[in-house]
Amino acid sequence: MKNLTRQKWFIWLTKYWFVFPITGFLLLVAGVFFGYGEHSYVGVHDNMDLFLAQFQMLKNTGTFFKHGVDVPFLGGVSRDNLPSELSLYSVLYMIFPTYTAYVVGILGKILLGIFSFRLLAKELYHKGYELYRPVVYMTGFAYGILWVFPAFGFAFASIPLCVYLLIKIYRREGMYWYLALFAYPLVSYFSYHGIFILGYLVIAVIWLSIRDRKPAWSLCVGLIVLSLGYVVCEYRLFGQMLFGDEVTIRSTMVNPNLSASEIFREIGTVWREGIFHADSVHGKVVLPVCIVYFLIHNGMYLWKKKWKKIFHDSYNFIMLFLLFNSVIYGLYDCGPFRTFVEKLIPQLTGWQFNRTIFFNPFLWYAALFVVLIRLYNAGVWQMWLANVIICIAVLVIILTPNRYNDLYATCYNRAYEYFHGAEVDDLDYEQFYAQELFREIKEDIDYHGEWSVAYGMHPAILEYNGIATLDGYLGFYSQQYKEDFRKVIAPALERVEATRIYYDDWGARAYLYSGTDLSIVNPTKTVYATDFDIYIDTKALRALDGEYVFSRIELGNADENMLRLQGSYTSQDGSCTVYVYRIDSEADLR
Repeated sequence: MKNLTRQKWFIWLTKYWFVFPITGFLLLVAGVFFGYGEHSYVGVHDNMDLFLAQFQMLKNTGTFFKHGVDVPFLGGVSRDNLPSELSLYSVLYMIFPTYTAYVVGILGKILLGIFSFRLLAKELYHKGYELYRPVVYMTGFAYGILWVFPAFGFAFASIPLCVYLLIKIYRREGMYWYLALFAYPLVSYFSYHGIFILGYLVIAVIWLSIRDRKPAWSLCVGLIVLSLGYVVCEYRLFGQMLFGDEVTIRSTMVNPNLSASEIFREIGTVWREGIFHADSVHGKVVLPVCIVYFLIHNGMYLWKKKWKKIFHDSYNFIMLFLLFNSVIYGLYDCGPFRTFVEKLIPQLTGWQFNRTIFFNPFLWYAALFVVLIRLYNAGVWQMWLANVIICIAVLVIILTPNRYNDLYATCYNRAYEYFHGAEVDDLDYEQFYAQELFREIKEDIDYHGEWSVAYGMHPAILEYNGIATLDGYLGFYSQQYKEDFRKVIAPALERVEATRIYYDDWGARAYLYSGTDLSIVNPTKTVYATDFDIYIDTKALRALDGEYVFSRIELGNADENMLRLQGSYTSQDGSCTVYVYRIDSEADLR
């Protein structure tokens, strides 16, 4: 009886061993982030300095659902320029406090990745699904835990779900699948993924119609339904795109024009390493496995003189797709090619159509999955080799530090503090936004919504704390305002050519720049600045109704710039000191 029980347990573990690493990791993530709370370390770049502050602003101003209103940053930006309320990720921030919503978003992204991958894998491999179940879940898990751009984590994780829905529609399995496809944009994002999904779908319709020798009407309808879904869910974006007549900074953004050798090098780099917004961590395990398999598998076709099968192998198609996306990414930096595309489709002017690279994380793990499935089919020891490969791939993702691996950053920094008895220089979530400190500041200076700017810190910190800013970070705002704000920072731009190029050729970060250092904005306790003078045109700042300068640096030339110190404030733990200056009313007369 005992032997029978052990045998049953062994069979169960063979089928469901993946439950333990997945459940354990989810509990670890929840335990670390909710255990440390706002003392966790969260990625700043394009995250805490951008979207988290925007969601908090929407919450502070009660403008999630409002129309025809501005939000108080960059001198007043239309609510329509910020994330749609008809997005599952946005809903999290409506329901939960901002930090909690962020953590729930991480957990939700992982679960969505697993769920999406499972649906697609079962649809494609339903005959052997019972056997493949462990690598189905583990590959979906690996894809789900990738530390990609947090604000669009749902959009990345749900790509397999979209493919699954389109397959169901192509196979004409019921009208309700159209409804599911219509709702899909709730977990997607048009500018990063949606427009490319629609483009790929057009290609699929043409190809399948030729292959099947009859029009793929179901996918044609699906194309319309999905397009309408994006229009509904992101109606604010489409309103700005189609009916807005304001000239934006997109019209003056300058893209690099690389040489042929530089383009080939860039293609190879993104194919091999990906990009930081879509870091697929595939270089150490996934890429070598896929390349070795590619060479052996296609070598066998040639050896057996079955070379025609090379062109019909689904694995080769995935690898070709990966290369195609990488090539498009490189060609975007080819001036003539970019000009040709923009003339062919004027609506793409200033828009990054090289974001096809955002699909490569899914394609790398889809390619790995095909290899694992074929190993499972080859025999018992190959099956266990497949299990080992996917487990190592998961460990590499977890243990590779990158700018969005908040779990690694939090565990590493807390372990360092514990074993060394000293604090790290990085600011944790609570220290970065310093809500208690800014509550004290606002109360002391009797702040009532006056326009302000930040120096030596991200304007997002002020925005998060309910302070209206003339500066800020946004990739889509008025070109006229960019020019008006440039007058404020002109003295600094004239002193540092690299900063001038950075602002004039891009301009999404309308910050007060240093007149000597390339950057004085760091998420650290230590302020790294070699010059304590500020280089601004105070009169231009006053013309924009500026009242306050919140600075992490005690300014050496405040009097020269008609700035009067109102007070210096330090957080209770000493991690941050803020100097508050008020613009002298005499600045109006200068």
